[in-house]
Amino acid sequence: MTNAVEFENIDVIFGNRQAESLRLLDQGRTREQIADATNNVLGVANVSIDVPEGEICVLMGLSGSGKSSLLRCVNGLNSVSRGSLRVRAGNDMIDVTTCDSTTLRNLRRKNVAMVFQQFGLFPWRTVEDNVGFGLELDGMGPAERRDVVREKLALVGLDQWAHKYAHELSGGMQQRVGLARAFATDAPILLMDEPFSALDPLIRNRLQDELLNLQEKLNKTILFVSHDLDEAMKLGNSIAIMEGGYVVQHGTPEDIALRPANGYVADFVAHMNPVNILRGRAIMHRVTKDQRNSSGIIAIEDEGMRITVDNGTVQAAHNAEIGDLKLIAYDGTLSADLDGTDNSVVFVAQDDVLLKDLIDMRSITQNPVILTREGKISGTLGRKEFFDSLT
Repeated sequence: MTNAVEFENIDVIFGNRQAESLRLLDQGRTREQIADATNNVLGVANVSIDVPEGEICVLMGLSGSGKSSLLRCVNGLNSVSRGSLRVRAGNDMIDVTTCDSTTLRNLRRKNVAMVFQQFGLFPWRTVEDNVGFGLELDGMGPAERRDVVREKLALVGLDQWAHKYAHELSGGMQQRVGLARAFATDAPILLMDEPFSALDPLIRNRLQDELLNLQEKLNKTILFVSHDLDEAMKLGNSIAIMEGGYVVQHGTPEDIALRPANGYVADFVAHMNPVNILRGRAIMHRVTKDQRNSSGIIAIEDEGMRITVDNGTVQAAHNAEIGDLKLIAYDGTLSADLDGTDNSVVFVAQDDVLLKDLIDMRSITQNPVILTREGKISGTLGRKEFFDSLT
């Protein structure tokens, strides 16, 4: 997998006595001790994480944990005191800690775009002119710029608002203008610094859904800062939890929910709703080859179901009391004619399906759900796995 951003041993100190502060950091001194000794502030300490292309990495933690300080290093808004920070520009990786000003400026113009918490719209410019501002600075002509802007506004559902001004839009609409402005440059990397935190919960949830839908179409690399675990779990392919400038755990949402690295992370996930986070692959009973008999049949004894498998592909399912079961491939929605209980069906779903969707399937049939990866059976979810996941 190709990385879009690589943080390697990144330290960020705010203040003039950099060398002294770094020496104290190497001695294991805390942020408070460094501040007392030097009047400098430790923003980020010894961070090393990779962000693959096309993934959303959420940087999260409490206020002052260092997440925004780290994010702003990617486009050079914050200076790195020590370490290497490499950002992809086409086939090259540019180290923003050592590159010259011209290279950094080109990186900001073509490769990295930013969406701010407070929208940052110019009140004297129309929506259309706000979205096209970066293209205008880049020297693009009015006609070409107008075409690009209208395309990006349509992408975020604001093409009918092109001639309005910021004060005529709701908060959620203004944030979508900020998204369109970032998309207009076609930069493959987006930096999003708590972009939804100033919005009402309902609008915020809607924009999270819209961002995920846009990500399916655009496949950007996104570094997203948040202090909300539910938001991080919903959006992130990976999550880096920060405390006191350090990354204390970096992993998938399932890793963090099921295996918190320390008490700080455990406190974050203690009251989390698992149905919106856990996926089938994290809680399923894994199927191995030695569970199959000579005829390729896998027995799920606790619920009386047997699955016939040929070269890893599910061929049939049978229940001792009901007989042959109808296999139904789950595609993200449940058919209206399945509303109610039907014990004669068994669902087959991808093993990255969310627990909330698995619960919907289970509410229709009392049979286990069969989970697959790339068309091959990978596991099953029976009564025991459902109960274990909820406790």
